[in-house]
Amino acid sequence: MATTMKTSTKTSTTGAKAEAGVKVSSTSNNPKKETDKGATTAKLKAKADAAKDLQDLFEDGLKDILWAEKALLKALPKMEKNATSAKLKRAITQHIQETEVHVQRLEACFESIGKKAKTEKCDAMEGLIEEGESIMGETQSGPVRDAGIISAAQKVEHYEIATYGTLAAFAKVLEHEEALKLLLQTLKEEKKCDELLTSIADTNLNSKAE
Repeated sequence: MATTMKTSTKTSTTGAKAEAGVKVSSTSNNPKKETDKGATTAKLKAKADAAKDLQDLFEDGLKDILWAEKALLKALPKMEKNATSAKLKRAITQHIQETEVHVQRLEACFESIGKKAKTEKCDAMEGLIEEGESIMGETQSGPVRDAGIISAAQKVEHYEIATYGTLAAFAKVLEHEEALKLLLQTLKEEKKCDELLTSIADTNLNSKAE
C-alpha cells in the first residue's frame, strides 16, 4: 500500500511540473549520453565519389599523403628557424631534404599505377601542423620550445609512419610492386627520423627544458 502511494505521488508531482511549464527530464539519468550513443552508431551515407574498392582507397591515400608532404615542406622551415638546439636544427634540415624526395616518390607511385599525381586535403596533417605552430607560440625560445618542436614533429612522424605502412600493405595486396618498393623506402626513412628525434630529446634536451 505504501509503495503504491509513493509511486502515485511521484507521478502527480511530475505531471504538475509539466503543467507548470517546468522541463521534465526523460527516464534516462543521462539523456545526452543516449543522444551521443545514437549519433555514434548511426550509419554514415557515402559521398558520391566515395571509394568503391581497395584500389580507390589506395589512390585516395596517395592523394592525401601527397598533400600532407607538400604542406610539411612549408611547415618544416619554420620549425627549423624556431629551434635553438644545433642537433635539432640539423635533423629538421635533413628531413626537409628527405621530404622533397618523398614527394617525388609519391609522384612516381602515381605514375607506376598509370595515374596522374593529385592531392587531396589531409585534415590530419593540417591539424598537426597547426598544433605545432601553436606549441611554438606558447613556449619560450630555448630548450622548452625545442622540446615542444620535437613533440610536434614526432606526432607528424607517427602519422606518416602509420600512413605509409597502410599504403604499403594496400600496394602489396593490389600487386603494385613498384609503388610498394617506393612506399617502403619512405617508411624506413620516416622511422629513422622518429628515432633521431627521440635520441635528440634524450640527450639532455628534455632535462634542460625541465
